[in-house]
Amino acid sequence: MVPSPCTQVCRLDRAAGWCEGCGRTIEEIGGWMAATDTEKRAILARLPERLRRLAQ
Repeated sequence: MVPSPCTQVCRLDRAAGWCEGCGRTIEEIGGWMAATDTEKRAILARLPERLRRLAQ
C-alpha cells in the first residue's frame, strides 16, 4: 500500500494547478484512492520537482 503524500496543507496554486502542500493536481488528489500502487508511485515520482518549482 502506497501512503498518501497529503501534508494537510490543502491550497491549490492557481498558476501551476498543483497543491501547495503535496504537489498533486486536483485530479490526482481525487483519484488517489482508486489509483493502483503503480500509478501512485508514478505520481509520487513527479512531486519533488513540482514542489521545488512551487518554492521558487
